[in-house]
Amino acid sequence: MARVSTYLNFSDHTEAAFNFYKSVFGGEFTAPGIRRFGDIPSSPEMPPMSDKLKHLVMHVELKILNCHFLMGTDAPEEMGFMVQKGNNVYINLEPDTKAETKEIFTKLSEGGTVTEELKDMFWGGYFGSLIDKYGIHWMFNCMGNS
Repeated sequence: MARVSTYLNFSDHTEAAFNFYKSVFGGEFTAPGIRRFGDIPSSPEMPPMSDKLKHLVMHVELKILNCHFLMGTDAPEEMGFMVQKGNNVYINLEPDTKAETKEIFTKLSEGGTVTEELKDMFWGGYFGSLIDKYGIHWMFNCMGNS
C-alpha cells in the first residue's frame, strides 16, 4: 500500500523528539514501538557497539493527523552519519479547521521559533510556519473556514 511519510534524522535525541511529537498529536508509536540499535542481531560483519549506541533509536514511527507517518532515527557519527540542522526538511500540515491548526501550531512552537505567524492568506489558506525546539521546520496551510 502506497503512503507518504516524513523521515527525520537526529544525532542522539530522537526519543525525546518523538515523545514531544506524541504529546502534541496523541496516539501511540506504530508496533513494535521504538526499535533500538541494540535490537540488531549480532553478526561477524557487525562491529561491537558501545552501550550508548545500543540504546539509541534505530527506528520509530508515529501516525499524525490520521493520515501521515512521521518516522525517525538517531544517526550517530560513530556509524558515519553527520546530521546538520537546517531548512532541508519541512513538514507541511493541512488540518481540517483553523482551531485545530492554531492548537497544533501553538504546541509545536513551544520552545521553538515562529517564522511566520498564522494568518489568512491570499490563496484562501490559514498559513503559518515555525521551527520547533528540535530544529524541525513546519508549515501549516488550513483551507477550512471553521
